[in-house]
Amino acid sequence: MSEIKADFTVDTSGTCCPTPILEVTRAARRMKAGEIVELVATDIGSRMDIPLWCRRTGNELLAQEERTGVLYYYIRKRH
Repeated sequence: MSEIKADFTVDTSGTCCPTPILEVTRAARRMKAGEIVELVATDIGSRMDIPLWCRRTGNELLAQEERTGVLYYYIRKRH
């Protein structure tokens, strides 16, 4: 279990692509540089989509973990 303290949580459980990307993008627009969002997802496609989104947007993927079929991503806004 992650020890990262998130400033925000975005729960997209039960949804599929493109919802996790759309919701984390929406959250990132509201965030300040350095803030951390915890993205909760059940869409297995997010395993590839979220790291790619981080690379494309310049945000930092701090951690990615799975707990009982639920995926958790911790992303720091870089700029």
